[in-house]
Amino acid sequence: MTHLLDPVRNTAAASPERPSRTPAARTARRKVLLHWIAVHSLGIAAALFFVLPFVFVVLTSLMSDQQALTRDLTPNTWEWGNYERVFNTPGFLTWWRNTLLYAGVGTVLTVVSSVPVAYALAKFRFRGRKLSLMLVISMMMLPPQVVIIPMYLFWAKQMDLSGTLWPLIIPMAFGDAFSIFLLRQFLLTIPNEYLDAAKVDGCGEFRTLMKVVLPMAKPGIAAIALFQFFAAWNDYFGPQIYASENPAAWTLSYGLESFKGAHHTDWNLTMAATVLVMAPVIAVFFFAQKAFVEGVTLTGVKG
Repeated sequence: MTHLLDPVRNTAAASPERPSRTPAARTARRKVLLHWIAVHSLGIAAALFFVLPFVFVVLTSLMSDQQALTRDLTPNTWEWGNYERVFNTPGFLTWWRNTLLYAGVGTVLTVVSSVPVAYALAKFRFRGRKLSLMLVISMMMLPPQVVIIPMYLFWAKQMDLSGTLWPLIIPMAFGDAFSIFLLRQFLLTIPNEYLDAAKVDGCGEFRTLMKVVLPMAKPGIAAIALFQFFAAWNDYFGPQIYASENPAAWTLSYGLESFKGAHHTDWNLTMAATVLVMAPVIAVFFFAQKAFVEGVTLTGVKG
């Protein structure tokens, strides 16, 4: 009776020590953790290899002018005003606008022009189909530096478009070999039964493409759009050739080189500018990585 009336004693008797607090449980958890680290050691090393330089850039961008020249790895004071100083640099917002124009319009033109060609190579049966595919693949193997001289002479002398970004944007309206090939590989994974069913219901080729193929090809389209957006955003060679003579047409990648030359001793400002150039690309990939990975994965299912 006394045992039943003593709730504290009763609870203590009924609740043994938690297994997680015993030495054996702690040892088991430690072994599991060490085993996980051993199994994923290469992945952890690769992650640190890519992440640590970015962390260094961010930390340096938040240092003062004097501390950025020292061996310190972390800021003594967090100088968030460095980013404001970079934004207030003459021409920086213009570089942003030009880069968004180049990457945004170029990506839209590439997708719009590459989808019909990829659809034709994947689903149509016509004479010369294999030859057309080989031409697309051969264009992928052709470095842009090989044709840069005749292309520059055409755009600069014949079209008088030097000092602008239009010589880089307009060709994207005629398709991109890599985008066509990648999207063609993805469209091969779409069963022909869906297309046949749409045609039985009275859809023509264009309506079949718009109503059936495009909704099913969203991951592949997202993949080629991201590839093209990243390539245009990071392009340094093209703006250097066509827009170097006109600072009002510079992009971020080319303007960053000029910014670095003007602030070669201000490493904190240089790193802050670098972070501002990288941030949009990282944000776009973070929000679209699921579609990007799915699109790239499925392009290799069929050959």
